[in-house]
Amino acid sequence: MSNRRTFLKLTGAATLGSLAIGKQAQAFFNKAAGETALHPIGLQLFTFFTTIDADVPGTLNKISAIGYKEIESAFSMKGGYYGMKPKEFAALVTNSGMSWKSHHVLGAPFKMPANAKPLVDANGQPIKFPPMRNLKENMQQLVDEVAEGGIPYLVCANIPTHTEDEIKSSIETLNKTGEACKKAGLTLCYHNHTEEFEKLASGTPYDLFLKQLHPDIKMELDLCWATKAGIDPVELFKAHPGRFPLWHVKDLDQQREGPAPVGTGVVDFKRIFASAGTAGMKHFFVEHDMPKDAFASITTSYNNLTKILSA
Repeated sequence: MSNRRTFLKLTGAATLGSLAIGKQAQAFFNKAAGETALHPIGLQLFTFFTTIDADVPGTLNKISAIGYKEIESAFSMKGGYYGMKPKEFAALVTNSGMSWKSHHVLGAPFKMPANAKPLVDANGQPIKFPPMRNLKENMQQLVDEVAEGGIPYLVCANIPTHTEDEIKSSIETLNKTGEACKKAGLTLCYHNHTEEFEKLASGTPYDLFLKQLHPDIKMELDLCWATKAGIDPVELFKAHPGRFPLWHVKDLDQQREGPAPVGTGVVDFKRIFASAGTAGMKHFFVEHDMPKDAFASITTSYNNLTKILSA
């Protein structure tokens, strides 16, 4: 289990070439100057969780230089938005040549269980977390801040789903947040790990979310964790078309144990991206949880993803 999963657990486009670009591809390609261009490739900043706060502007500029165009923010050791107010961070992202599209928050208070091993960074050093707000306790404040930042999506990164009571409470929290997001002009999405696909008496938490969350609440499908759980993203898109505007694009390593740079593992990205239109995909973000070398990882992912999407 990855550090990120542990941490959070506790708290189509048609093929290019001679084929015409059809309805599915419209969600995947942008038109510019009469030519088709690849959809902007985004990055989830959790990839830099243990290092970004040391130099936020420098990190963003280096990410932009690789070719990334969109950003999804997450947790910061400085608290808030990498130690800044939403508008300050938004301006910094813009100045780096990128667009801020989405922000991750916790669904419930962060709690470390008694038997849990200390979480460590890529160098094996213990990670000390700042106070982290969550939707159950700080929902309106978080919604207001994201609206202030001028970004379209608020994403619940994780929420308790281990018991029937937890699922019921989590659905209530998410539906309330969805209402607040709609009033603020935002879209709420839910991001999965593997536990949402584990069966309970009434079904899997993910199935219950899809059935009982308001239709305005969308999903951010993490392709790595869905694949690890034995879920076929393409079949999921077919069963719930238009429900998946955001994706986390990361590979599952050859041992099927955890995240890997795009193109180095077992996820069939070409097949999945061919269903981008069915999914309703609007933005996707490369991510690698706690990599040893974040810049090396995201460079590999960017280069391989560009090749995959252009083939």
